[in-house]
Amino acid sequence: MSETVTVDESATHDAAREPVTGERADLLEALAKQRHFLLFTTRDLTDEQAGRRTTASQLCLGGLIKHVTAVERTWVQFILDGPSAMPDFTKMTEADWARRADEFRMLPGETLAGVLADYAEVARRTDELVVTLPDLDAAQPLPKAPWSEPGGRWSARRVLLHIVTETAQHAGHADIIRESLDGAKSMG
Repeated sequence: MSETVTVDESATHDAAREPVTGERADLLEALAKQRHFLLFTTRDLTDEQAGRRTTASQLCLGGLIKHVTAVERTWVQFILDGPSAMPDFTKMTEADWARRADEFRMLPGETLAGVLADYAEVARRTDELVVTLPDLDAAQPLPKAPWSEPGGRWSARRVLLHIVTETAQHAGHADIIRESLDGAKSMG
């Protein structure tokens, strides 16, 4: 039987760092709020529950956390290294897309505790980057992808806003999945 996992959201915050103010504080606060809603949906779940599909979609709570983790990790690397941090989505094969689909589900041997620990580490790295990045206006050309505007460039600021948006969108998905799982809600 799977062990129930308790969510420790404090792992995404570093209380020892200097106070952050202004735009950077706003970005960190917005991201922390959306992470809270996403993580809250996994409270007191077993590994089996975290991997269970409860709606018509292929999504499960553990898979959503894995996906948000991968998205945040990749986009933060994009801020640092540009489009080389991402694949050329226009050249991905069916096998590449199938491997990418694995980030939306709990695979054999994966645990909710492991997925949450990975997310906490990525969140810690992102938060540190928000605090230490010299220039939020620094921009990189977008990777090749059908959804990227040709010749488009995104600043670090825009990437961070994208991470907040992606996290919020998937927190909403997670709330529906959790309510379908056992009736628990994030709000209300």
